[in-house]
Amino acid sequence: MDTRVGSYVWIVQDDKVLLTHFRSGHPRAAAGWTLPGGGMEPGEQVPETALREVTEETGYVAELDELLGFNSLHRSAADNWLGNGRPYHFLQIIHRAHIVGGRFEVETDGSTDDAGWFTRDEVADLDRVSLTDAALRLAGWS
Repeated sequence: MDTRVGSYVWIVQDDKVLLTHFRSGHPRAAAGWTLPGGGMEPGEQVPETALREVTEETGYVAELDELLGFNSLHRSAADNWLGNGRPYHFLQIIHRAHIVGGRFEVETDGSTDDAGWFTRDEVADLDRVSLTDAALRLAGWS
């Protein structure tokens, strides 16, 4: 089984949540709106990953407030979009955070292709990935 750990942030400002749009590069990986964040790099710590990813994907500099919770995603070998024929487990760690600097800028050459601030009502109408739904529950937005 392949295992990957990812670190994500839930940021709300002026009653809007910051989301990014995951642009799947693979036909079996679902594209959709998600939290800023992503997979840990070798030697990286969970908080470092979250803070690096939010800056890469949105241009903002953030500070972590608290651990919000976890999401665990499993895929069978047939559904593993890495294409190596092994089952896949993705552990997603979600922190509540706030913006402390930077300026809004959408990532142009990474795994996301858009970002924005959304009200609770607007989020309900978005095409979301499962991580976003888990975060909505953990944050009390669902």
